[in-house]
Amino acid sequence: MNTTTQTKSTTLKLFDFKNISIRTFWITAISFFLCFFSWFGIVPFMPDVVKDLGLTPDQKWNSIILAVSGTVFARLLIGKLCDKYGPRLCYTWLLMLGAIPVVLCGLVQTPTQFLVCRLFIGFIGASFVITQVHTSLMFAPNIVGTANATSAGWGNLGGGANRLGMPLIAAAVIGFGVAEAEAWRYSMVIAGIVCFLMGIVYFFFTQDTPQGNFKDLKASGIAVEKKKDQVGFATVLKDYRTWILFLVYASCFGIELTVYGTMDDYLQNTFQLERVTAGNIVLSFALMNIFARTLGGFFGDKFGKLKGLRGRVLFLVGILALQGAMLMTFSMATSIVVGIVFLILFSLSVQMAEGATFSVVPFINKKAIGSVSGIVGAGGNVGAFLAAMLLKSQSAVAEKAAIAENVGKSEAVINAAQSLASSTAVSGGYFIIGIVVIITALVSLSIRFSAEDEAVAKADINIDSESPKLAPLK
Repeated sequence: MNTTTQTKSTTLKLFDFKNISIRTFWITAISFFLCFFSWFGIVPFMPDVVKDLGLTPDQKWNSIILAVSGTVFARLLIGKLCDKYGPRLCYTWLLMLGAIPVVLCGLVQTPTQFLVCRLFIGFIGASFVITQVHTSLMFAPNIVGTANATSAGWGNLGGGANRLGMPLIAAAVIGFGVAEAEAWRYSMVIAGIVCFLMGIVYFFFTQDTPQGNFKDLKASGIAVEKKKDQVGFATVLKDYRTWILFLVYASCFGIELTVYGTMDDYLQNTFQLERVTAGNIVLSFALMNIFARTLGGFFGDKFGKLKGLRGRVLFLVGILALQGAMLMTFSMATSIVVGIVFLILFSLSVQMAEGATFSVVPFINKKAIGSVSGIVGAGGNVGAFLAAMLLKSQSAVAEKAAIAENVGKSEAVINAAQSLASSTAVSGGYFIIGIVVIITALVSLSIRFSAEDEAVAKADINIDSESPKLAPLK
C-alpha cells in the first residue's frame, strides 16, 4: 500500500476511516477477534471431539493446557519481532501461518495429532501483543490506554463469539449435506481460511506507524537503529516493573482464561444448571469485553491525567484487588442469584484490570513497546497455565476419591458424587486464586516512575490538550 504521513491520533473517532490510526484500530481489532475465534473455536465442539477421537479426561485437560502453553513462547517472541520488523509484517505472517494448524485441526485422526494442533493453534494467541503494539504506535498518550483496552476487548470477544459462531457455521455446512459428526471439522477449516485471508488484508491496508512502515523509516534514518533496539530489549529484561506487570497480567487475563474455560462445568456441578443455560451465562461473561476492558483503559487514562503515571498504577492496584475479592466471594456463593451477581462483578473487574494493565505498559519503555508488551502478554498465559494446573490437580484428586468411595453404587449416585467433589475442589481453587490476585495487587504498588518520566508524560498530555486532533509521533 502507499504509506501516508500522519501523526498519532489523540481521539478515538471510530468512523474516521481516512485516519490511518482509526483504520488500523479496526483492522487490528478484527484480526485479533478472528485469532481468538479460531484459538477457542474447538471449545463448543469438545463433546463431539471427545467422542470422535476417543479422548480420555486427561487428554481433554491436556489439550486445554497445551492451547495456552504455546501462546507463552509465541508472545515472548512476537514482541521482540514487532520492535524489529514492525507490527504490520508480524501480524500478516502470524495470521497466515497460524491458519495452518487451525485448518489441520479439522483434519486430525488421532488424539496425538489433536494435541499437537492445539499446541500450535495457541501461537495465534500472540495476536494480542501485536494488537497492543500497533495501537500503542498509532495513538497519543492521552488516549492510548482507551485505544489499547478497546481493541483488546473487542478482539477478546472472539473467545466468546465462537460459542455462537462455530455452531452456526456447523449448521450451515450440515445444510450443504455434510454429516453432523463431521461438521466440527469443516468449521475449523473454514475458520482457518478466514484467518489466512485476513493476513492478506492486514498487509495491504495497514502500516506500522502514522509516519509509515518500519522498513521505510529505517531507510530514511527516522526509526530506532537495530543496536539501540537491542539495548532497549536488554533494559526491558532488567526492569523490575516489566516483571511485576507480567504477574499482574497473569493475575487478570490468565485468571479470566481459566475461569472462562472451567465455568461451564462449575455452574452445572454447583447449581445444577443445564448445559445450555451454563453456556449462555459464560457467553455473557465473555461479551462484557465489549465495554469492560475499555472502561479499564479509560479510567487508566483519566487517573493518568489527574495523578500522572502513578495515578495509572494506583487505579490498576485498586481494580485488581477488587477482582480478587469478587472471585473469592463468588467461590463461596451457594445461591445461583448471588453467584451470578458476583460473577458479573468479577467479570467486570477482571476485564477492567486487563485494560488498566495496558494503560501502564506503553510508559515502561517507549523504545521497546513490543518487547514490554510481549513479556507482559506472555504473563497472561503463564497465569492461565498455573491456574489450570491448580484446578486440574484439585479436581482430579477429588473426583477420583469420590468415585472410589462409591464403587458398586448406581451410575447416577457416582455421577452425583463426582459432580459434588469437582464443585467443592474448584470452589476452593477459585478462593486460593482470589487470594493470590490480591497479593499481586499489593506487590504492584511497588511500580515507580522517575521524575523525568512523569514530566515527559505530563508534557505529552499538555501537547495533546493543545492539539485536539493530532499529536506528534514520539
